[in-house]
Amino acid sequence: MTKIGFIGMGNMAKAIVRGFILKDAVPPENILAYAPSQEKLKEFAGETGIISYAVLDKMIQDSDIILIAVKPDQIEEVITPVKELLKNKVLLSVAAGWDYDKYDSLLDASTRHLFIMPSTPVQIGEGISLFEQKHSLTADEFETVEKLFSTIGLVQVLPGNLMSIGGTVSACTPAFLGIVIEAIADGGVKHGLPRDAAYKLASQVLIGTGKTQLETGQHPGEMKDAVCSPGGLTIQGVVSLENDGFRAAIIRALDASVKK
Repeated sequence: MTKIGFIGMGNMAKAIVRGFILKDAVPPENILAYAPSQEKLKEFAGETGIISYAVLDKMIQDSDIILIAVKPDQIEEVITPVKELLKNKVLLSVAAGWDYDKYDSLLDASTRHLFIMPSTPVQIGEGISLFEQKHSLTADEFETVEKLFSTIGLVQVLPGNLMSIGGTVSACTPAFLGIVIEAIADGGVKHGLPRDAAYKLASQVLIGTGKTQLETGQHPGEMKDAVCSPGGLTIQGVVSLENDGFRAAIIRALDASVKK
């Protein structure tokens, strides 16, 4: 079975690993990892059953697919010393801004690479992974990687020029929705709901609404209209949101978060 080697084990890498294990996509013994912080890596390996490495070169040699998950400003210093070892390997990268063209100028021509942008809910199998349309994987390799990430959420292929806004929508909005969940729960608590019940109800509403849209393809406006009876309570709440600029506030939040 394919062995996946992780370079770096921060929050995103841990989320991917947890998702793979949760969904039985990759057995823990086929997940290899190297990180400068050996103590933290060994602790995580002990928790999950993955294989930790103290030497990066050895981990690369033992891996079929390499996933690099270090900070963008560390990419060159990490890649340069192991450039030869990455020859004829598949390299996946989650480093923001490191698209196909940037890697192509850094890697050997035989290293096949793909820029991906997962979101943290991949850890429970409900994430989004954006794949850059331009890549150098073979058709079989791309299919393997796509199937792998499909086990932990939705895979969406986008042109390079749309990866930034796609990443903002998929990776930044969990923070926005966390505020929405908290606000809905606060409103429930204000009117007497216990805090834990209010959180559960608010979170489940978002899950159910999102899944309904994905599975039916129904326009969000139609979904809104379906629960807004003429003269009813829900439409009064919708009007209040519109008067307070709710829709525009979310668009402005995306404008502020997108990396040009």
